[in-house]
Amino acid sequence: MNIIKATKRTTATSGQINKLRSEGFIPAVLYGGEKNNLNISLKKLHLQEIIKTGTFMSKVIDLDIDGAAEKALAKEIAYDPVSDEPIHIDFIRIVKGTKLILEIPVRFINSDKSPGLKKGGVLNIVRRKVELKCPAENIPDEIIVDLDNTEINTSLKISTVKLPEGVTPTITDRDFVIGTVVAPTVLVEPEKPEETAAEGEAPTEGAVEGAAAGEEDAAKPTDDKSGDDKNKAAPADKGKPTAKENKKK
Repeated sequence: MNIIKATKRTTATSGQINKLRSEGFIPAVLYGGEKNNLNISLKKLHLQEIIKTGTFMSKVIDLDIDGAAEKALAKEIAYDPVSDEPIHIDFIRIVKGTKLILEIPVRFINSDKSPGLKKGGVLNIVRRKVELKCPAENIPDEIIVDLDNTEINTSLKISTVKLPEGVTPTITDRDFVIGTVVAPTVLVEPEKPEETAAEGEAPTEGAVEGAAAGEEDAAKPTDDKSGDDKNKAAPADKGKPTAKENKKK
């Protein structure tokens, strides 16, 4: 149990409440049961550390209000939208013999003793909190789920959890799952398609040599073509007398 000191407050206006906050206090109200509602204030520095534990909303708190003890449970916390610091808390009185519906956090233990996790399995958490109906005098701080001897494809259901006496889940129509040990998911990368020559692939050495040889053959005139040119030039030379022939005439 957590014991938190609180003092009665008479602040009523928004100005008085803001002044109270600036002095390092959080305004709160305690209600429920047969007693009247009570306006109180608590030291923010001490309370912030308890709120950060994550179980503040499900733990029974002993409020020491100017020397008078009151068992209470935090019902609602208001936060500043800018600083995200608590600015107001509602507490409900715990009356013996009554039952409360609360969301209790789940904690998994013995992960190092799970054969399934040792083989590379993964713990899949389905529910981080479970809603329970609890007697006011027997509220658990957390629900313990044991992973000892769990294999891959094991489902951890609410029926496998040992709950305190008088504590029952609010869901009664099925044996719901809290967590599972599953096989790891392996992502297979798709094969990269081969790049074609048109997309920038360098041609093979043989193809380069063949292309170069073709260009050289195209640049050189063939023997047949040169022979044809000589034959075409021969008739033209027949009609023209040579220099020696002109001198004789």
